[in-house]
Amino acid sequence: MKPASVNEIKQKLKETDKKDLIEICQRLARFKKENKELLTFLLFEEDDLPNYIKNVKEEIDEGFLQVNTSSVYFAKKTIRKILRISNKYIRYTGSKTAEVEILLHYLVSLKGLNLHWQKSTALTNLYQAQLKKINTAISAMHEDLQYDYLRQLERLKI
Repeated sequence: MKPASVNEIKQKLKETDKKDLIEICQRLARFKKENKELLTFLLFEEDDLPNYIKNVKEEIDEGFLQVNTSSVYFAKKTIRKILRISNKYIRYTGSKTAEVEILLHYLVSLKGLNLHWQKSTALTNLYQAQLKKINTAISAMHEDLQYDYLRQLERLKI
């Protein structure tokens, strides 16, 4: 079965009445955890983005507390998992400011980790890729915000 395009779905949703939309959302929430998380964000947390970002940062901190620093191999798995979770939360917001703040916090936490991750090519490349991603997001922001975030980004460069 070929899924409909986003535009076709948008048109169909415009034609659908409120009761049916509620049913569709409930069915979506039943099928995948990500759908439920996105609906939770849109319904309860979208209006309070600073608090949402704070909660995501706390979850990142908890993840870094669980990193097994006895081996770079085991640490790398956990670090990538934390990044996947962070990117998922960033996708929910669709906000460049949230993306920059969450990724900056992620890199600060990674840099503060009691692990010689700079010796790992994979982790160094991961770090550099996130720096590039932050730089791209910052360039799409207003000039006043760019200045503040670029100063934070300069402190993180290796």
